[in-house]
Amino acid sequence: MTWVVLLVLVVLIVAAGGYLQRLTKARQARALADAREEAQRWYERLGGQVMNLSGDDHAVRQALVDASERYNAAGAQLDRATTVRQFELARETALEGLAYARAARVALGLDPGPELPALAGQRAAGALTKEREVDVEGHSYRAGPNPGNATPYYYPGGTVQGRPVPAGWYSEPWWKTALVAGAWGLGSMMVFNALFSPGWGDSGYNAGYEQGLEYADQHGWDPGSDGGDNAGDGGGADGGGADGGDYGGDYGGGDYAADFGGGDFGGGDFGGGDF
Repeated sequence: MTWVVLLVLVVLIVAAGGYLQRLTKARQARALADAREEAQRWYERLGGQVMNLSGDDHAVRQALVDASERYNAAGAQLDRATTVRQFELARETALEGLAYARAARVALGLDPGPELPALAGQRAAGALTKEREVDVEGHSYRAGPNPGNATPYYYPGGTVQGRPVPAGWYSEPWWKTALVAGAWGLGSMMVFNALFSPGWGDSGYNAGYEQGLEYADQHGWDPGSDGGDNAGDGGGADGGGADGGDYGGDYGGGDYAADFGGGDFGGGDFGGGDF
């Protein structure tokens, strides 16, 4: 009798284990399908923007070039993705491309459209609210909240190699050195420190910069360590994205990993805390 009871218990345990395993696999399959659909949705929306927008203005053309690069990178990521995380990265890449497309619409004088989910690091990085110009080793650099002939390069905001670069329009894409090389060059670091020094005080900064300093402190960064300049290293939120990397993300080889701290960072516009 005892052996019969034990046998029944073993059969029940095995059956329960098999049932739980099937439930787990079903949940994983649904999560993967949902992640794929979410990434595909933003990718297709980006494709529509890239194909339908055009303009001769330098700022418009540059923003659309950046949007197209993200579109191609997101497509490559979708083709290779086999996990939820990989589909999330493709989604972030597509969202970054949409941020550039949105900037192109602004430069064209069109309605920018609905707000986008904030990418990793954007909220802490903030956004420019005032025009600014600095001189670094005899070269002038400008930045501001609006596109123009002097500021044709848009950046949607985020952390680049652990440093917060606010959303805005710039005279040159000086941050790309860090994205491509994987580290800040001396020149780019000097531009960063000059443009975003605390010396700007309240003239263009608010909570976003303070959040960046707090993030830097939490991660052991020394705001005054670069060349004696108390520029302050801010931090990102996710990268996500993306920074499980950098929000701006590296898209070498078609793999656009956003810091973007990893994951999705809620709704809202990419402005985050405004500078």
